Parts: sequence; C-alpha cells; structure tokens
Amino acid sequence: MPKIRLGISSCLLGQPVRYDGAHRQDRFITDTLGKYVEFVPVCPEVECGLGVPREAMRLVGDPEAPRLVTVRTKIDHTERLVAWARHRVRQLEQENLCGFIFKSKSPSDGMERVKVYSERAPASPLTRGVGMFARIFMAHFPLLPVEDEGRLHDPVLRENFIERLFVFQRWRELLAAGTSLGALVAFHTRHKLLILSHSPKLYRELGRLVAHAREFSSPEIYQRYQTRLMEALRLKATPKKHTNVLYHLMGYFKKDLSADEKEELRELIDYYHQGYVPLVVPITLINHYVRKYRQPYLQEQFYLHPHPVELQLRHHV
Repeated sequence: MPKIRLGISSCLLGQPVRYDGAHRQDRFITDTLGKYVEFVPVCPEVECGLGVPREAMRLVGDPEAPRLVTVRTKIDHTERLVAWARHRVRQLEQENLCGFIFKSKSPSDGMERVKVYSERAPASPLTRGVGMFARIFMAHFPLLPVEDEGRLHDPVLRENFIERLFVFQRWRELLAAGTSLGALVAFHTRHKLLILSHSPKLYRELGRLVAHAREFSSPEIYQRYQTRLMEALRLKATPKKHTNVLYHLMGYFKKDLSADEKEELRELIDYYHQGYVPLVVPITLINHYVRKYRQPYLQEQFYLHPHPVELQLRHHV
C-alpha cells in the first residue's frame, strides 16, 4: 500500500509557524504515524499572508459565525482568512487526502472546543467554537476522517482515527481501479466485521445496500456506500460491540477447537469485556487459529488487521 496522504497543521510537524515563532511538534505523529503517511502541511495564518511572529488572534462573537480578531489591536482578519481557506480547499482536492490532523484549540485550525470570546463578557469565553479553516475544510470534505492532536492522546480516538485513514485509503484504491459491482461486494465482504464493531445498525444497512446494488447506477451506489461507511466508522467501537464481534469470530471455529481451546478463548474474550486485558489479547489468539485452521473467510477480514501491528493501537483499547 502506498503511503497515506494526510493533511496536517504545519506546527505539528515541528515547523516554527506559530504566532510566537514556536512549533508544537507531536512525536507520535511525526515519528510513529509518519512511517505510514505522506504529510501535506497547511498553516492557515502564514499561508494567508500573516507573518511570523505575529500578534495573537482569537475568535469573537457568535460561535456559529465568529470573527477572527487580533487580541491587542483588534484587527479583523476574517475576510482575509476565509477567502484564502475557500481557495485552499479547492487546491487540496488535487492532493487526494485521506484525512487531516488539526491543531487543537487554534482559532484557525481547531476542530472543536475552540474559545469564542464575547465583547460583552471577554473574561468568560465559550468553548463551542471551530477554527475558521477547520470549519471550511470539514464542510468541503465532509467524509474525510479528521481529528486534532489533542484528542489523539485518547487511545480509543487514536485507534478509531487511524483505522479510518486506512479504510479510506483502501476505498480510494478501489475507486482508482474502476467501479464495478463485484469490486464493491469484495470490499464490503472484507470490511463486514470491522463495520459491525462500530455499528450493528449501519452494518445491516450497508449489507442491504450492497444486496440491492443493481437497483442503482454505479456512481450512485458507490456514493451511498461511501457515505454510510464513513458514518459507521466515525462511531466508537466499544468493548460491548467488540465482544459481539469476537464471539462472532469464535463461531467460525466451532468444528475445529477442542473444548479446552473454546474455554480459553471464551475466558480471554470475557477478560477483555471486563477491562482486564486489551483487545490485542483475544485478537492474537483468534489470528493464531485463523492461521492454524486456514479459515479462508477470516483470513480476508480487515477487522483482524485494520492497521500495521507496529502502531500497537490495539494494545491500549
């Protein structure tokens, strides 16, 4: 698989572009995730023509439509940044991005919970804002996986985001190879249990959609499927939903495993469900049985290997 093209706030790569000339390099992003992605850095404030260093800015006014204003001199840069952002997202269409990592709490890049100040009560900002570039980007690319680096410190959110990146990359490869009903069925088949771990409801809906695919044109069925797929994967894969999938996997070995092996696997699944061991423990044993008994259907399931094991994402969920 070629490297995933990932948009990112430039300061997270160590580029000294912040208002004070500093950066906010994130070592997990650059040193670990960076082995599998090709970064496309973006710094809204520098790229729209503001220098380094520069006066700090903040969002002011209505959280749904704030202004971008300098803190001390009250210069309004809203129109400048919005005009640049609308042009930049059109440029980014050519980059084939599979996602974006924003700088948390930034008035230009923050994905959520950005402070928005009121002129009437400047000491009591609301934390309901979205950075100006981030808002325009997410509206322009509603299906792309996005996160901010602060939320990536949560192991569940980190695993969810990176899983979505790899799924989106595989989806892009499917589209590049040419759309056909057979290719869509094969893609869905290999991702079924992964989808089930996020949303049993959308798992059933996507199954019905594929089953009735001949009722739609090729562009329409692919668009419908992509929308529902990314909607499903945005939902958290909880221990309860993972446990359901793990027992589903166990059912494929009912004629192969001895009574002791079945009991051992049940025990590990139960330990995971109770929070005593991470997901990687029962998954490792199931992968062992997949290889040992050469279970053809499960050998193709991305649920068992959704991302490189070197990332160790399932060691912490």
